Amino acid sequence: MRHNLAIIGAVVALLAGTPSRAQAQSTEQAQTAAERFEKLSPEQKEALRAKLREFKALPKEEQERIRGNLERLRKMPPEERERLRANLRDFQKLSPEERQLLRERFRDFRDMDPERKAEVRKRMREYLRAHPERREQMMENMRRWRQMSPEQRQDLRERLRERRRQ
Repeated sequence: MRHNLAIIGAVVALLAGTPSRAQAQSTEQAQTAAERFEKLSPEQKEALRAKLREFKALPKEEQERIRGNLERLRKMPPEERERLRANLRDFQKLSPEERQLLRERFRDFRDMDPERKAEVRKRMREYLRAHPERREQMMENMRRWRQMSPEQRQDLRERLRERRRQ
């Protein structure tokens, strides 16, 4: 669902021209977007139009949230946007179950009251500052996890569950 909303946001930016940096784009940049659209197959164009219709059917609050996310994305430095894209690619490599679990955990975090969220962030920063080796280990674990096949990940999950039961 979130991935679809990201696509919807991109469609809105492309087809509807949300008020933002798109208005400040040079004519050349605007032509580039139009040219990209024209190069799409009829099926791809129709899929984008369908996403736009889906976007327009969303409640106004959700549309504004998506537009806000797009604006934040546009304002990000290029290296941060690329990191975000890499994270999205990694997310898409996860199994449907893993993605769902991650969505649930993120929803739990997002729904926390601001004080609790700030406390969780603070504790994580303090923990990682106090234990730089754990931070490095965590980063290394994430790198290895990303390199594993879905079967290897499932095998590791099962082994970890076994250890917890003992």
